Amino acid sequence: MSEESDMEKAIKETFILEEYNINWTQKLGAGISGPVRVCVKKSTQERFALKILLDRPKARNEVRLHMMCATHPNIVQIIEVFANSVQFPHESSPRARLLIVMEMMEGGELFHRISQHRHFTEKQASQVTKQATLALQHCHLLNIAHRDLKPENLLFKDNSLDAPVKLCDFGFAKVDQGDLMTPQFTPYYVAPQSCDLWSLGVIIYVMLCGYPPFYSKHHSRTIPKDMRRKIMTGSFEFPEEEWSQISEMAKDVVRKLLKVKPEERLTIEGVLDHPWLNSTEALDNVLPSAQLMMDKAVVAGIQQAHAEQLANMRIQDLKVSLKPLHSVNNPILRKRKLLGTKPKDGVYIHDHENGAEDSNVALEKLRDVIAQCILPQAGKGENEDEKLNEVMQEAWKYNRECKLLRDTLQSFSWNGRGFTDKVDRLKLAEIVKQVIEEQTTFHESQ
Repeated sequence: MSEESDMEKAIKETFILEEYNINWTQKLGAGISGPVRVCVKKSTQERFALKILLDRPKARNEVRLHMMCATHPNIVQIIEVFANSVQFPHESSPRARLLIVMEMMEGGELFHRISQHRHFTEKQASQVTKQATLALQHCHLLNIAHRDLKPENLLFKDNSLDAPVKLCDFGFAKVDQGDLMTPQFTPYYVAPQSCDLWSLGVIIYVMLCGYPPFYSKHHSRTIPKDMRRKIMTGSFEFPEEEWSQISEMAKDVVRKLLKVKPEERLTIEGVLDHPWLNSTEALDNVLPSAQLMMDKAVVAGIQQAHAEQLANMRIQDLKVSLKPLHSVNNPILRKRKLLGTKPKDGVYIHDHENGAEDSNVALEKLRDVIAQCILPQAGKGENEDEKLNEVMQEAWKYNRECKLLRDTLQSFSWNGRGFTDKVDRLKLAEIVKQVIEEQTTFHESQ
């Protein structure tokens, strides 16, 4: 029996409200797919976390990969999953959704925990690192890359001093079948497992000093123009003010994880074997990070910076290979070719070569949207919002048949010429990447 079949059998189609009361107003956190809410099991009054996703193949894949990994003590457990139709207040009709009941993590997110401690020590940072690394190792042994390792996804079970740390949110997890390598040169064009290790190095750095590498400690919400150069060259420092009391062992593990060349980067086993994670020394020096993380604006800036790095990683490991048009059984393209009609968007498909070219152009236009979201660029006399509207118009012109893109644009208040409301660029980039993956999968399945 395959994992997918097991997962499908495990999904319950009975109505969740028969077994749970849901607190629709209390939100535990918000990810790309929406907020996580609190639910209470009627029979025991036990509290659980409830994640709600639109019931799509991607969501089912997330559940499947999370279930595969959730047997480990440092990964948040899935209790059960319901497939129900749910209508939210802003919707005109119910929509099919997955409701994922997970264990409640009362201790909260990593950075919040550090800010509450006031006396967060290097030993505690080492213990958090060990548990996060064990969770990653478990995923990697199953050939699964998490690809969203960030402080918000490392949660404490409760508020006790020795509470376990657990990894959550498998929304971007992916099985590595050896096809996620690309030839481009950047630290993010590597096997996704290696990206998890790079991200681990960033988190350790922040835990120790309170600000991320490759940025100044007075980090603003905008990406510094030299960020790419710093990351490409592995340019980061250990400023004396915060790092003078931090052990050389800790600095060593950070240096070895933040290597630009993936073949030089510490392996997951190398992290677990590192002296810093196995030291018998006291390492009871209080870290400066707790003081800095009491400032919510600082934490928000750090999280934004890290989220942008992760978005770059996921976008860069996308492999796209299109079949030539004559070998693709695409009904839309076939109909256009037979009827010889010219679509409204002005793309006319009249032979195999042009058809394949149009498919490639459609994907390129989507990639332009992602690039504008991640690293905005505007020409002379043009602002970034106008540029985003321009590249989005081009992408929409070539991808009108894509339902996911149409739904996305509707949710982002797109009027056909531009966005009428402020756009969460990072969220838009993530969803457009899903559109690219969906389109690519469709072509490869024909």
